[in-house]
Amino acid sequence: MYLANQTRETYPKAISALKKHKNAVVLAHYYQRPEIQDIADFVGDSLALAKQAASSNADILVFAGVHFMAETAKILNRTKKVLIPDMDAGCSLADSCQPDAFRKFRANNPDHLAITYINCSAEIKAQSDIICTSSNAKKIVESFPLTQPLLFAPDLNLGRYLIKETGRDMLLWDGVCKVHHAFSLAKVKALCARFPFAKIVAHPESDQAILNVAHFVGSTSAMIDYIISSQAQTFIVGTEIGILHQLKNNIGHKVLIPMPIQADTSCACSECDYMKMNTLEKIHACLLHETPAITLDDDLIDRAFIPLNRMLSLSI
Repeated sequence: MYLANQTRETYPKAISALKKHKNAVVLAHYYQRPEIQDIADFVGDSLALAKQAASSNADILVFAGVHFMAETAKILNRTKKVLIPDMDAGCSLADSCQPDAFRKFRANNPDHLAITYINCSAEIKAQSDIICTSSNAKKIVESFPLTQPLLFAPDLNLGRYLIKETGRDMLLWDGVCKVHHAFSLAKVKALCARFPFAKIVAHPESDQAILNVAHFVGSTSAMIDYIISSQAQTFIVGTEIGILHQLKNNIGHKVLIPMPIQADTSCACSECDYMKMNTLEKIHACLLHETPAITLDDDLIDRAFIPLNRMLSLSI
C-alpha cells in the first residue's frame, strides 16, 4: 500500500491510504490538474485555502498549489509539517516582487501602509502591514481611513481595479500575473460576435481592457458562484483553465469557453505552468517520504503571521 511503485490508476487509492495513516490532508487550488482536485480533501481559492490551513487538525498538510501558498500554510501552522509536491512550483507575480526592492519601495514611502496581495513570498509578507486576496481586497482597502496613504503590491492590474472600485488613490507595484495578463481583447471580441449572449467573467488580475468588457469581475470562487447562479447559458471564462473542472462538475449543461490568449498555441487558453507542475505521482511521493517540506525561520514566521492574521480577522 505504501510502496513507491504505483500506476496512474492506483495513485488515488494509495494517496488516500497514506493520508489516513499519517493524518494528512491535501489542499488544492482551483488551478490544479483535474485529477488532483478529485483526490483533494479541500479545493478552493487563496482565501479559502488560507482559512482551511489555519483551522486544520491534520499533522501534515500537502499543499497542491504553488510555493507562496505552501509558505502561507506554514506561517499559519508553525508546528505542522507542510509539504509541497514540487518545490519549483513558483509564481510569476511573486517573482516580480523581490525583498530588497520592496524594502526600498517602502523606505521611499514611509508614510504609506502596505497592503500586499497574498501572491508573494513570506519575506514580502513579513514587510507588509496587511495581506489580502482577490476575495477580500476591496474590504481590506476600505478598512483604512481615507487619510491614510496606501501602497499596494505586487499586482498592478488588481491594484488598478481596486482604485477604480474604491476611489482610493494608492501607490502600485509594477507586477503582473503572466497567466491573467495574457488574454487577448481582440479574440474576446471575436468570440462575443460568435456568441452574442455569452457573459464574460474575469479575474481582477486581468488587464484593465479585459475588465472593461467583463459582465462580472471577481475572485476565482466568486466567478464560480456567479456562473452557477446566473441564468445565462454561455460564459467566456477569464482565468486559469483549471477552474473549468469544478464548474463542469456543477453545471454540465452550461457552455464554458476559456478566454483566449494573445499567443497562438494549441490550447489557446491561459494555463499556469507552475500550477501544472504538481502531479498525482509527486503528491504520492511527498506523502510517502514527507518531502519536500516548507521550512521557514521562526522570526520570519512571527513577522509574516501578523499581517496574515490581520487579514483573517477581517475575513470572518
